[in-house]
Amino acid sequence: MSQIVNATARVSEANQKFSEAVGHFPSGLPHPDGVQRIKNASNELTSARKEMMTAHKRLNEFIEHGIVPEDLKRSG
Repeated sequence: MSQIVNATARVSEANQKFSEAVGHFPSGLPHPDGVQRIKNASNELTSARKEMMTAHKRLNEFIEHGIVPEDLKRSG
Protein backbone atom coordinates (compact mmCIF):
# COMPACT_ATOMS: atom_id res chain seq x y z
CA MET A 1 0.00 0.00 0.00
CA SER A 2 2.89 2.37 0.71
CA GLN A 3 4.00 2.03 -2.92
CA ILE A 4 0.68 3.48 -4.05
CA VAL A 5 0.92 6.32 -1.55
CA ASN A 6 4.49 7.11 -2.60
CA ALA A 7 3.70 6.84 -6.31
CA THR A 8 0.61 9.04 -5.95
CA ALA A 9 2.66 11.66 -4.10
CA ARG A 10 5.27 11.53 -6.86
CA VAL A 11 2.58 12.03 -9.53
CA SER A 12 1.18 14.97 -7.62
CA GLU A 13 4.61 16.57 -7.31
CA ALA A 14 5.46 15.94 -10.96
CA ASN A 15 2.09 17.30 -12.05
CA GLN A 16 2.71 20.46 -10.03
CA LYS A 17 6.15 20.91 -11.65
CA PHE A 18 4.66 20.40 -15.11
CA SER A 19 1.87 22.90 -14.43
CA GLU A 20 4.39 25.43 -13.16
CA ALA A 21 6.64 24.92 -16.20
CA VAL A 22 3.78 25.44 -18.62
CA GLY A 23 2.22 28.23 -16.57
CA HIS A 24 5.28 30.45 -16.87
CA PHE A 25 4.40 31.13 -20.48
CA PRO A 26 1.04 32.92 -20.64
CA SER A 27 1.46 33.53 -24.37
CA GLY A 28 1.79 29.80 -24.94
CA LEU A 29 5.18 30.28 -26.57
CA PRO A 30 8.02 29.36 -24.19
CA HIS A 31 11.58 30.57 -24.53
CA PRO A 32 14.05 27.96 -25.86
CA ASP A 33 15.20 26.97 -22.37
CA GLY A 34 11.55 26.79 -21.32
CA VAL A 35 10.91 24.12 -23.95
CA GLN A 36 13.49 21.85 -22.34
CA ARG A 37 12.05 22.58 -18.90
CA ILE A 38 8.59 21.55 -20.12
CA LYS A 39 10.00 18.38 -21.72
CA ASN A 40 11.79 17.45 -18.49
CA ALA A 41 8.67 18.04 -16.41
CA SER A 42 6.59 16.04 -18.88
CA ASN A 43 9.03 13.12 -18.78
CA GLU A 44 9.01 13.15 -14.98
CA LEU A 45 5.20 13.18 -14.93
CA THR A 46 5.02 10.30 -17.41
CA SER A 47 7.46 8.25 -15.34
CA ALA A 48 5.57 8.95 -12.11
CA ARG A 49 2.26 7.96 -13.70
CA LYS A 50 3.73 4.68 -14.93
CA GLU A 51 5.07 3.97 -11.44
CA MET A 52 1.65 4.66 -9.94
CA MET A 53 -0.08 2.42 -12.48
CA THR A 54 2.33 -0.40 -11.67
CA ALA A 55 1.63 -0.02 -7.96
CA HIS A 56 -2.12 -0.08 -8.56
CA LYS A 57 -1.80 -3.15 -10.79
CA ARG A 58 0.16 -5.01 -8.10
CA LEU A 59 -2.45 -4.13 -5.47
CA ASN A 60 -5.31 -5.19 -7.74
CA GLU A 61 -3.63 -8.52 -8.51
CA PHE A 62 -3.29 -9.15 -4.79
CA ILE A 63 -6.88 -8.14 -3.97
CA GLU A 64 -8.48 -9.99 -6.89
CA HIS A 65 -6.26 -13.06 -7.19
CA GLY A 66 -4.17 -13.22 -4.01
CA ILE A 67 -0.98 -12.80 -6.03
CA VAL A 68 1.89 -11.53 -3.87
CA PRO A 69 4.60 -9.77 -5.89
CA GLU A 70 7.89 -11.69 -5.86
CA ASP A 71 9.79 -8.82 -4.26
CA LEU A 72 7.39 -8.91 -1.28
CA LYS A 73 7.50 -12.64 -0.61
CA ARG A 74 9.48 -13.76 2.41
CA SER A 75 12.28 -16.21 1.79
CA GLY A 76 12.85 -19.19 4.00
